[in-house]
Amino acid sequence: MTRIALITGASRGLGAALAEALAPEHHIVAVARTVGALEELDDRIGAKGGVATLAPMDVTLTPAMAELCRSIHDRWGHVDLWVHAAVHVAPLSPADHVDAKDMQKSVAVNVTATATLIPFLAPLLRAAPDGGTALFFDDPRAGQKFFGAYGATKAAQIALARSWQAEATSAGPRVVIASPPPMPTATRARFFPGEDRASLTQPGDVARAILAQL
Repeated sequence: MTRIALITGASRGLGAALAEALAPEHHIVAVARTVGALEELDDRIGAKGGVATLAPMDVTLTPAMAELCRSIHDRWGHVDLWVHAAVHVAPLSPADHVDAKDMQKSVAVNVTATATLIPFLAPLLRAAPDGGTALFFDDPRAGQKFFGAYGATKAAQIALARSWQAEATSAGPRVVIASPPPMPTATRARFFPGEDRASLTQPGDVARAILAQL
């Protein structure tokens, strides 16, 4: 049976690195908004002998996500691994200067989309032959200076994941919350411009370490 890995936020960074690391043992369903980056990812996966289905979608659009999950169900009947790497990174700002649109988008991507996707993916993960796994990534910035929008909404996302983790201990699926080390990603560059990126861990190395632990 084909092993299916659904990666939301697959176009770059750790999401893309995990997609490459999981191929060719898994068929990759790669979700992101950037078509060009998804096509480049598809080329890299193909070079490894893997196969990907590209889904250029916005995770905040509930009908699109519902249609995607229905299509996965109709084609394969299950998901073995869901990697949720999609995140909105609002510009750093004092709490009293947070832009309302940035806050709304942070809530939509980091919180609401996660809350919507969990019930969509839960039955697909439970249907996996060996039991499915959902993978989230913690980044504890809540309460730090200038991280108001990102820190608050990322913390809310992980709170949802932890509740699901506690609730799913008997019936499944397995819920894993990883804490990746600092990586030279575009997100990190926005937070810490001018940082010495040579000292950071490459996303590919982090991806392999996470999958080894799984």
